[in-house]
This record gives sequence, structure tokens and C-alpha cells, in this order.
Amino acid sequence: MTLKAFLNALAILAGVAVLLSPFAMATPEHAKKEEKQCIYCHTAVGKPDLNEAGKYYKERKTLEGYRP
Repeated sequence: MTLKAFLNALAILAGVAVLLSPFAMATPEHAKKEEKQCIYCHTAVGKPDLNEAGKYYKERKTLEGYRP
């Protein structure tokens, strides 16, 4: 494999990783505990604003019993 082919493959892989990163499982402990993505409780990826599920979790510290 030539260096140019390797760098092209690396660039494609990096592009795919960037495109798929919003759909990855969140890393904060709350997301891990509930096995949900950040967008489940937030209005947008990377935003602190909470939707109804996020407000429910903030009050109760669990999503158990939450009905969308």
C-alpha cells in the first residue's frame, strides 16, 4: 500500500467517524446508566437545553416510569 492510498483511507475513515459521532452513545455517567444517547434528554447534540425526558430525569434521577 502506498502512502497516498493509506492517507486517503485514513481521511475517509476520519470523515465517517465525524459524521457518525452525533449518533454514538454518550459518555456522561447519566447516559451510560440509562443506556440512552444524549439527544434522548437534550434538545440537540452538544446543547445543555433539556426536552421533556431530560426534565423528567433531572427531577427524578431516573427515566423509570417516563412515558414519551
